[in-house]
Amino acid sequence: MSGLEKLKEIDIAIWEAINVQGHLPLGDLFFPILRNPITWAPLYLFLAIYIPFKFAKKGLYWCLFFILCFALADYTSASIIKPLVQRLRPCNDPILQQEILRLVDCGSGYSFPSSHASNHFALATFMVLTLGKSYKWIIIPAWLWAVSISYAQVYVGVHFPFDVLAGALLGMFIGLICSRIFNKKWAI
Repeated sequence: MSGLEKLKEIDIAIWEAINVQGHLPLGDLFFPILRNPITWAPLYLFLAIYIPFKFAKKGLYWCLFFILCFALADYTSASIIKPLVQRLRPCNDPILQQEILRLVDCGSGYSFPSSHASNHFALATFMVLTLGKSYKWIIIPAWLWAVSISYAQVYVGVHFPFDVLAGALLGMFIGLICSRIFNKKWAI
């Protein structure tokens, strides 16, 4: 068995532990809601209003970079990497159809990397590295938010764990780059 096959086997085993064996009634209600943009969009809208109000011109630049960070993470994961890798989502994998517990619409896109993970980890990294000095309390909630949304992707059956891990690493890298550029000129 090659190293790549062994990684895929581990990935599927972790996915099964979360999606097939790890379901709880409360999780079945909570995680589909958590991963829905209607749930998290108000938080990002609040930041888009509050940060410019609090930091004036620097706050407007912060919002611009926040949007840029999201756009770069989403475009890189969804439009560049996914078409190159073309990994099926667990919910579209014919081998897993008998065991998957599908809680949301599967979608037709590919699985690797998770765009939800890359987007939210990019934003969490950007928030922590740009606002963390002024608002230390934001650090733990930002990471918990990104981790929770990413975990929800596996729980509902639309991603494998390594999809989420790759998305998280990609997002953190993009968030780091965006925050360094922002902090160099407009640090809050």
